[in-house]
Amino acid sequence: ACFSWRHVTTMGRMHSNGKGISGSAIPYKRSAPSWCKTTPAEVTEQITKLARKGMTPSQIGVVLRDQHGIPMVSTVTGGKILRILRGKGLAPEIPEDLYFMIKKAVAQRKHLERNRADRDAKFRLILVESRIHRLARYYKSTKRLPASFKYESATASTLVS
Repeated sequence: ACFSWRHVTTMGRMHSNGKGISGSAIPYKRSAPSWCKTTPAEVTEQITKLARKGMTPSQIGVVLRDQHGIPMVSTVTGGKILRILRGKGLAPEIPEDLYFMIKKAVAQRKHLERNRADRDAKFRLILVESRIHRLARYYKSTKRLPASFKYESATASTLVS
């Protein structure tokens, strides 16, 4: 009758053996902390200023947390960073996680051109590209990517440059 986390089966990683369940937990309270005196308008202004500098939504979140003392944008403004950027028309055309996966695949392909015999890199490239295809399929189904989007290794470098 005693509950133990040890017996809870968690979904494993896609291309490795990990089954870890550790992670950070967001605060239960959905309102901004009393010590955070920043107004939603100021936060939105900061977000748009940082986005115009070319920062990604997660980089914006880190800067706001570390340099401006804003713990969670959604508690202060009532909306997430990406939603605020979409409202202002500053959202990236390719979702951030897909962008960085494509960037990784381009770097691996460049490495393979120089080191043809690197079989492990070739295998890892296959894994990364399968994740890209899976993520692209998901984003097409949720309408975050156009239905005509197709990842091709030959044209991938133009997407991330």
